[in-house]
This record gives sequence, C-alpha cells and structure tokens, in this order.
Amino acid sequence: MIHSFLLIGQSNAGGRGFPEEVPPIPRENLYVLRNGRWRPLYVPVNPDRVTSGICLAESFAEAYAREKGVEVGIIPCADGGTKIQQWQPGELLYDHALMMAKLAMRTSKLTGILWHQGESDCLSDETVAAYRENFIQMITQLRKDLGAENVPVILGELPQQMGANWKTAGREQQLNGILRQLAAEVPNCAIASSKELTMKPDGVHFDSPACSAHTAI
Repeated sequence: MIHSFLLIGQSNAGGRGFPEEVPPIPRENLYVLRNGRWRPLYVPVNPDRVTSGICLAESFAEAYAREKGVEVGIIPCADGGTKIQQWQPGELLYDHALMMAKLAMRTSKLTGILWHQGESDCLSDETVAAYRENFIQMITQLRKDLGAENVPVILGELPQQMGANWKTAGREQQLNGILRQLAAEVPNCAIASSKELTMKPDGVHFDSPACSAHTAI
C-alpha cells in the first residue's frame, strides 16, 4: 500500500529548484498522483508554473521511503504566489486539494500533509496577525473533511531571511514564530526548520541544494 502525502502551499512547496544542478534523487518506490493514478515520480512533481522545478517533497519522500521501507506517493496541489486566505474551506484551492486527496485515498493510505506557505502573507502586519487563526481553521476543517482528524501535518519554515525585493520588513521571522507556535499547539503537527537552507538569487525561493536536503520539510 502506498503511503501518500498531500502537498499544499505556495511556490516553495511546489518547488523552483533546477534539477540539473544536483544529482537526481533515487526514484525507486516513489510515485506522483496524475489523473487519479499513481505514476513513477517525475520532475517537476508539482507543475504549477513554467518555472516549476525540484521541490522539498521529493527528497522528503525518498528519505521516508528508504527509512520505512514502503512506497510513497505525492499528491501535488501547491500553487505559487497564493495566500492562506485562498486555502480556506470553500475556496478553489481547498476544494481541489480535498478532491485530489480523497481520490488518492482510494488507492493509498493518507499518511501526512506537507504545508509550506506564508511568503505571500508576510507583506503586511494584518496578514501575519491573522495567519494563526486562518491556518487552524483551514487544517481543522481539512482533516475533518478527509475523515482523517489525526493525520500528521508537517509545517515547513519560511526562509530565515528573504531578499530585499520581497518587501517583508522581517515579517518572515514573525511568521516563522507563528508556525512554531502552531506546531506546538495543533495536535499531531511538527515543524521542519529552514536553518542553513540556501536561497536562489531571487531571495524568496530555496535553491536546488536546499530542495535536495530531505530534512527541509
């Protein structure tokens, strides 16, 4: 039975690393949900943009499959540039992720939810302040709708410091604090640190070596 993971969030979940810059990840026992069926893992896993590349979920899946001795499937539903408000129950992104996860559950065991999002919510004090409540509302309802209220959730930290072009004024550090708080507060939830992960020149996306580090998410 495939152990499946729902991948949701924005561009650092979808992945913007260049595959030619790092050795390919071994793909034995790794799959991607495509048209409702499991296909051998390919890149990009989450083709939400023409700039899509390797992502954090691939190295996570490889490490999990190797450690547990199981087959692992990724359910790609991330969408670059999106805000947490767009992931609320009833919104298109939420409904799409729910539909895809339910479809995957027909042929796999939903084992976890991988969430990496927040860069777009660092642009104002108001969106940072509202993040905790928005996340709890979203993840609580998603677990309920999936009939999997105890499914583990892994939160990926944002980059420790984003580039000057991404006008966060240091709010990414505030939001990372909120993510750590959520990991401690929400049942069966953990956080993956972004410390020591390197960035692309754009100052917002993790680079290829960072995406290949299985501890990243």
